Amino acid sequence: MDENYEVSILRTGHRPGRDDRITTHVGLVARAFGADRVIFPDIASSSSSTINEVSLNFGGDFKTESTTSISKFVKSWTGSIVHLTMYGQPIDSHIDEVIESCHSIPLLIIVGAEKVPFFIYEASDWNISVTNQPHSEIAALAIFLDRLFQGNELNQSWDGAKQKIIPQKSGKLVEGD
Repeated sequence: MDENYEVSILRTGHRPGRDDRITTHVGLVARAFGADRVIFPDIASSSSSTINEVSLNFGGDFKTESTTSISKFVKSWTGSIVHLTMYGQPIDSHIDEVIESCHSIPLLIIVGAEKVPFFIYEASDWNISVTNQPHSEIAALAIFLDRLFQGNELNQSWDGAKQKIIPQKSGKLVEGD
């Protein structure tokens, strides 16, 4: 991204077999919408492998990491924290503050899975909702990142791509391997 923001996504919780696709999609959205890295629970290794393969083929400098302890990771974070939750305050009420904080310190965006531990609500600088209705954490992350980067993520370039999708009015065209 053109902005000098350092943005990381932390996926909390992961139920193998049940959350594999959702966790992978959190990583894909994080990558495509301008984040720098995603941190998964260590039991989500198949999601990490998929994201790494996408980055290898389609370019960019996106990283995946894993953690054995979500609580230790959050407690050791030295930047700002946004927790995306339908119980939070409306995105439009605080997005300018979040953007301002990104100019000087890293941002961690927490995306839940199963019931989110209460310490995450307390550790977060902002508990943000995209809407106060039940919906997908993937949608919330995409909308939040779009607001954070003010639409600029949609035009980012992807260095080192082996494959490139060529936009078409109809059909599919992929250049490369």
